[in-house]
Amino acid sequence: MKARVKVLVSGRVQGVFFRARTMQEAVRQSVNGLVRNLPDGRVEAVFEGEKEAVDRMVDFCREGPRGAVVLGVDVKWEPFTSEFKDFKIRH
Repeated sequence: MKARVKVLVSGRVQGVFFRARTMQEAVRQSVNGLVRNLPDGRVEAVFEGEKEAVDRMVDFCREGPRGAVVLGVDVKWEPFTSEFKDFKIRH
């Protein structure tokens, strides 16, 4: 089953390679979407793919890469759109 989720991650999540590691993990999980830093210090990610793989990406965001301190993860499930053909870091 296909799924889509938007995740907002707060804490020390900028300047710790959060976006790069999220992209590496998304490619490994065959998940499409995007990740970007927000001006308020959070990281936003959108994941689309098989439900189990998307769940693994949400779990990854709850931990973050080494050096990150994740204080909160806001998860919003959305209808699958097939909007993305790959995974990108947006600047």
